[in-house]
Amino acid sequence: MTHINILDPGASPLDYYGFELRRHRESAGLTQRQLGDIVNYTGSLVGQIETARKLPTPEFSERVDAALGTGGLLSRLVGLVMRSQLPAWFQQVAELEARAVEICTFQTHMVHGLLQTGAYVRAVLGTMDQNDLDDRTAVRLARQRIFEKSEPPVLWMVLSEAALRQEIGDPETMCGQLEHLLHFESNPRLNIQVLPFSAGAHAGLQGSFTIFRFASDPDIVYTEGYGSGHPTANPDTVKDCSLRYDHLRAAALSLGDSAELIRRVMEERYAEQRDNDGDPVA
Repeated sequence: MTHINILDPGASPLDYYGFELRRHRESAGLTQRQLGDIVNYTGSLVGQIETARKLPTPEFSERVDAALGTGGLLSRLVGLVMRSQLPAWFQQVAELEARAVEICTFQTHMVHGLLQTGAYVRAVLGTMDQNDLDDRTAVRLARQRIFEKSEPPVLWMVLSEAALRQEIGDPETMCGQLEHLLHFESNPRLNIQVLPFSAGAHAGLQGSFTIFRFASDPDIVYTEGYGSGHPTANPDTVKDCSLRYDHLRAAALSLGDSAELIRRVMEERYAEQRDNDGDPVA
């Protein structure tokens, strides 16, 4: 007789998801293989998700919700599941991202995670650790679903020119990442300004930081170190970083000029490299 792993739905969001998936599948009188055939996934994958050995994706959740008539239960749960898989020290930050009405971030050397492409994420996360890279990439990308809400947050990102020129991954990865940034050029909720090298000394020399603003709660400033995050609502820190951010935005290029610089770096630095390697130019 096949041993069936019985999950404790209270153990974790992933266990709860698997428990509910199995419960609804069995209520529908379907085997794992039959459900897999309906939603175009393997029965083995269905089984791995039911036993909390594999992370569900938003796409999987949407298909199963439709197939089993769950009223969107799994799609609502998947965000919680993904957030629970983030490093423990970062989970609070993901909650801040999900609750904020405005996110203002200054990034010194790479694109913020909320605007990273899948290939860029893999290059960043895989630098020192290739373990579970697919799942870790999916977890980071899932944070971007906050922009799919009926009232998504407004994001302002001041990005150092160094982040455009620091090659993370290969030229194709960078081409794709910079092209992705250009997709937001006409979106008033996703605003990207580049702080050019010509700005010289600036208010962000101490490093990257993010300010979260909320509808009714105090602002929170977040800074990050190796394997640790530091959110604070200290009024003096918030006041100082808010002033710094205003100065950074003033020193940065306009939205239009920033897009032009991103486009120029993409075409001259990364598309040219791809062409020299014999690959298609982006």
